[in-house]
Amino acid sequence: MKVEQLTGALGAELKGVSLAEAAKNADLAGEIRQLMLKHKVLFLRDQNISNEEHAAFARHFGELEDHPLAPSAVPGITQIWKTPDNPPERYENSWHTDATWRECPPMGSVLRCVQPAPLGGDTMWANMELAYERLPGHIKDVIEGLKARHSMEASFMAAKPEEERLAMKARYPDPEHPVVRTHPETGKKSLLTGGFITHFTNFHTAKNVRYGLDFHPGMSNLLEYLCSQSFVPEYQVRWRWSQDAVAIWDNRCTQHYAVMDYAPCHRKMNRATIIGDKPF
Repeated sequence: MKVEQLTGALGAELKGVSLAEAAKNADLAGEIRQLMLKHKVLFLRDQNISNEEHAAFARHFGELEDHPLAPSAVPGITQIWKTPDNPPERYENSWHTDATWRECPPMGSVLRCVQPAPLGGDTMWANMELAYERLPGHIKDVIEGLKARHSMEASFMAAKPEEERLAMKARYPDPEHPVVRTHPETGKKSLLTGGFITHFTNFHTAKNVRYGLDFHPGMSNLLEYLCSQSFVPEYQVRWRWSQDAVAIWDNRCTQHYAVMDYAPCHRKMNRATIIGDKPF
């Protein structure tokens, strides 16, 4: 197996390895997992695997979960399919960490391109450990111990009918997560912000607010600043999809952005999502 690092921030392409083999070889899958921890997102091309092999490989990392709003090809494999009759919704094209609206967001994902868009449709990832590391010291002091609310209702459920929106909120109540999370395997700190965050839950304290009028602009400006850290090119890697290409990423220390620069067309992606732990 050959490992080619793609940027100084994160990302490596693996060559000379078969995920069909790794699906039935725990030692090989374990080696790939260690490389994921090091590079945060891994890329492979020409992986002509079945949905069953896709799920079997991902299960070496942990148990899989389906998405409440997307169909599954087989248990554990979510279909993210765009067609001319189903043009791209404007939800994926925001920087986010997957499913932070869950009490326990995924630890990672394995995404396979079944059919790429004829033009465009890249995906970008950002290293949120590096984003945290390079914050000014006084910002680190302010956000130490800060928590935030994350919401499915306020993002892609907002366009649904009220009854459906409220029913889903009852099923997935908006959780509270630390703004600075610690990776459970490496011990490194990263920013946990992204497209599902709505507000800080413990900002309005004497430490941060002189008068009541400070609360709203102070919180909003800080939240906007922290979310903007994923925009920095020096923290990013960008991947151009091809048929049977695969990305494997650590959801606990990255954000990603699906670039929707393609016209209504067929673009079919299958994703295995690995169950994670409650952030701390």
